[in-house]
Parts: sequence; structure tokens; C-alpha cells
Amino acid sequence: MTEATTTDLRDIPFQTADGGSATLADYADQVVLVVNVASRCGLTPQYEQLEQLQRAYADRGFTVLGFPCNQFMGQEPGSMDEILEYCSTTWGVSFPVFDKVKVNGGKAAPLYKALKKADDAEGNRGPIQWNFEKFVIAPGGELHRFRPKTKPDDPAIVAVIEANLPR
Repeated sequence: MTEATTTDLRDIPFQTADGGSATLADYADQVVLVVNVASRCGLTPQYEQLEQLQRAYADRGFTVLGFPCNQFMGQEPGSMDEILEYCSTTWGVSFPVFDKVKVNGGKAAPLYKALKKADDAEGNRGPIQWNFEKFVIAPGGELHRFRPKTKPDDPAIVAVIEANLPR
């Protein structure tokens, strides 16, 4: 768990799937789960649990924010239209999916540059390990990092979400 000031994360812009701009400030009153996603990954079935969380908690002040990433073995090669169609038809995704990002390296998206400073449960920080690395951000700015193989419906993630729901 890492304390993040609201200016650290909330004001960092990122691009929407349709070319617009957003920030975490747009979700300031919600618990947010930020996740880098990919369509052709062994972890892609996590979309199902992500959508289940979205449906279970959306009306209580929670949302998943998906960021497609093609940095790991080219597992998200499609266009944004293809990605959005896949997410909708294959997994019934109702949560926002944003424009493709890089999560590691010199051209990493500014949001991910900031998120990578967070510790995971073992106290490790640094590069995103793979697709489906998860960050839960509470309305007060508290940040929790979960590695890719931790499923979205893992009790540790659910506990953080439930403990921070604003309503």
C-alpha cells in the first residue's frame, strides 16, 4: 500500500478511446481499479472478473479503468475499434477502456510512470510485470498494487474495494 497525494495521480491526463482527454480527477469520488489489459494473453479471462466487479460495485462508487497495452509479446495488436468490439462482444465489458498505452520504458504513459512508484504487497515497486497488473486507488488517494496473476476477484482486492467504497 502506498499513500499517493491527489496531485500525484489525479491530475495526470490520459487519452480516451475516442481521442478525448481524461484524468483520475474525473473519478475522484470513486474507488478506481486501473488495469493494463490485452486480448491475446493467457490472463485475458480476467476480463470476466473485472466486469463482475464493475457490475457488483458500480452503483456504490467503483469503476474499472482499462488501458490496452501491446508491450508484452504483442498481445494487444488491434486497433482501438477492434479492441473495443472484442471487449464488448467477448466479455460484455461495460467499464471504460481507454486508448492504448505503454506501461514501461521511456515512452510509458505518465499515469503508469506514477503508478509504478507504488509498492506491491511484498514491498516491491518498479516496472509493470505483465498484462493485467492492477492498481486500486481509493477516493482519498490510497494506492494498492496487485501483480498480474492476482485475479480481480481475489479476496485482497475485494477487501480493499469494499473498505473504500464511498456509498
